[in-house]
Amino acid sequence: MLFNPQRLLLIAGPCSLENEATCVAVADVLARLRHVDPALNIIFKGSFDKANRTSGSGKRGPGLATGLKLLAMVKKKYGFPVLTDIHLPEQAKPVAKVCDVLQIPAFLCRQTDLLLAAAATKAVVNVKKGQFLSPQEMKYVTTKLEEGGAKEIWQTERGSTFGYQNLVVDMRSFAIMRGYGHPTVFDATHSVQLPGAAGGASGGQREFVPPLARAALAAGADGLFIETHPDPARAISDGPSQVPLKDFPLLITSCLRVWRAARGE
Repeated sequence: MLFNPQRLLLIAGPCSLENEATCVAVADVLARLRHVDPALNIIFKGSFDKANRTSGSGKRGPGLATGLKLLAMVKKKYGFPVLTDIHLPEQAKPVAKVCDVLQIPAFLCRQTDLLLAAAATKAVVNVKKGQFLSPQEMKYVTTKLEEGGAKEIWQTERGSTFGYQNLVVDMRSFAIMRGYGHPTVFDATHSVQLPGAAGGASGGQREFVPPLARAALAAGADGLFIETHPDPARAISDGPSQVPLKDFPLLITSCLRVWRAARGE
C-alpha cells in the first residue's frame, strides 16, 4: 500500500509539468520537507496535458512523451512516487509504466471505460470527486474501480459547484467518503478556483488554501493535494490557485500540526 495511515499523505507539485526547471525547483523543496519531517508521505504530481482548458487557446503542457520523461526524472533523482492525470483509456498503460498513481480528473470521474482502464493497470488510482457529484455518489465511482480490480483507491474532494464560477467545500465529505473503505484527500488548490472567471481562464483565491487545508485535516481528511509553483503569475495553468513555492514549507508545517492534533498526538 502506498497510503500509510501513520503518515500525512501529501500530493504536491506544479499544476502543469511545464519544464525541467519548474519540476526541479518544486522537487528540491519537497525533498527538504521530507528530511525535516518523516511524517510526510510525499507524492510528486504534475500534469502532462491540461485537457480541459476554459479556452481552446489555453496552454496545455508538455505532452505525454515529454511529461513522462520529466516524471521519470523526478522519480529517479528524488525517489518520490509520482502521479499524473489520464484523460483517455489508452493513456492508462503507458502512464502506469512510469507513474505510481493514476489520477482521474473530476470532470471524468464517471467515465466507466477510463476508470476500468486505470484499475486494470494495478497502479494506485486517485479519483477526484466531480464538482457535480455529492459525496454519497462516490460510492458508485469507487465500486467501478473495485470491480475493475484496482488494488488501491484514493478519493479526492475538490469542491462542489456553487452557482456560477464558484466552488464550496462540504467538510462532511471526508467522513462520508471514508465510509466506502478508501482514504480521502482534500484538493486545497482546485477548491479555491473560480472556474472560467478570468476571461477565458479560471481565476482563484489562493489566500483561502491554508484555512481550508487545515479545516479539512481537522474534519478528518487523510491527505492533502496542493499545487505549488516558483512563480504562480507565470504558470501556464491555474496560477491564481497555486501556492507560491516560497510559502509552501510554512503551510505544510502548520498543516502537520493540525493533522497531529486531530489524531490526538
